Amino acid sequence: MSIENVRADLARYGLADRIREFDTSSATVAEAAAAIGCEERQIAKTLSLYVGTDPTVIVVAGDARIVNAKYKAQFHTKPRMIPAGEVEAAVGHAPGGVCPFGLKEGVAVYLDESLRRFDAVYPACGSSNSALRITLPELERVSHPVAWVDVCKGWD
Repeated sequence: MSIENVRADLARYGLADRIREFDTSSATVAEAAAAIGCEERQIAKTLSLYVGTDPTVIVVAGDARIVNAKYKAQFHTKPRMIPAGEVEAAVGHAPGGVCPFGLKEGVAVYLDESLRRFDAVYPACGSSNSALRITLPELERVSHPVAWVDVCKGWD
């Protein structure tokens, strides 16, 4: 069901035909990079966190990791991942398919600076065996981010 929500969301922007579905898992950064044939750092992994009690997603590069101090400076709270068993109910996608498209209403999207190195990135599309290539201007247009943030390390 989740990939259909993403397909419908991306269709509004003429991008649904870019969704690729694989015969193998693309649920992890390494699996996605292997399925797509790109570098792991080009995978746009979407992290599911609670900011207070609000479900939020942050899209970061595949080689980036959240830095507690940077996160706290941005969001005024410690990072708290949504437990795996709660992710789908909170954001609308199951772990392995979380992406910034077709989310439940009210889920805030943030894009991390670690993505800016690339012309295009590869986020999941609502299932554990899907992805699409999307440029950063397109990602901004279709994900409706609240803001760009700088909450990661490991990539610079």
